[in-house]
Amino acid sequence: MRQILTFAAVGVVNTATYYCLYLLFLTGLPYLAAHILAFTLAMVGSFFLNARFTYRTPPTWRKFLLFPLTNVTNFVITTAGVYLIVDVLHAGNRFAPLAASAAAIPVTFVVSRWVMLPRSIA
Repeated sequence: MRQILTFAAVGVVNTATYYCLYLLFLTGLPYLAAHILAFTLAMVGSFFLNARFTYRTPPTWRKFLLFPLTNVTNFVITTAGVYLIVDVLHAGNRFAPLAASAAAIPVTFVVSRWVMLPRSIA
């Protein structure tokens, strides 16, 4: 239960970081470029926060290199969601990433736990 709550707290910090970066980059980049750059930078921060606080495991190069796999599904869902909200539904690009990211949270937790913890625990 502690892991789930900590993962959620890290997720809130990560989402806030992502969203602030997205809005910053949106001032000079197209929305998809802003989304990709903000997502990538926030993912690096998420790796270190989850290693330290959620899973209490030392960060290693192996885990760091595998960690992006935990976000592939998240990335695909949020990118498709941002596109759907902005280009198909014409709902605007400022809040689209927040709405699109909600559906990917459970999958990201399961896969990140698999990457970050030894196989006998995960």
